[in-house]
Amino acid sequence: MNAGVVALTEAPGIGKVLGRSFAQISYTGRRSGRTFTTPVNYRRSGDEYLIGAAMPDKKKWWRNFLDAGAPVTLRIDGVDHSGHAVAHRDPRGRVTVHVRLNAAD
Repeated sequence: MNAGVVALTEAPGIGKVLGRSFAQISYTGRRSGRTFTTPVNYRRSGDEYLIGAAMPDKKKWWRNFLDAGAPVTLRIDGVDHSGHAVAHRDPRGRVTVHVRLNAAD
């Protein structure tokens, strides 16, 4: 399913519409060392991009960003931006990944 969403975000026409709230996040797995890319829905808040992890207990990707976080690449509107992501879990169990882009991007 992720491959289908990624394809839609890169498709001419519809990609521009979806691109307003969808991005691709690429990161290195904390245990495997492999690079992963997954589509995410984001919103911008000041200098940060906020990514909600839907059903966080059924997904593991966001755990790569616990504690001090980890470097990421966020692809928005076909442009790659490097940054740093940190995951936070609130008292209700919701998870938000906060991404700050590097100043050079």
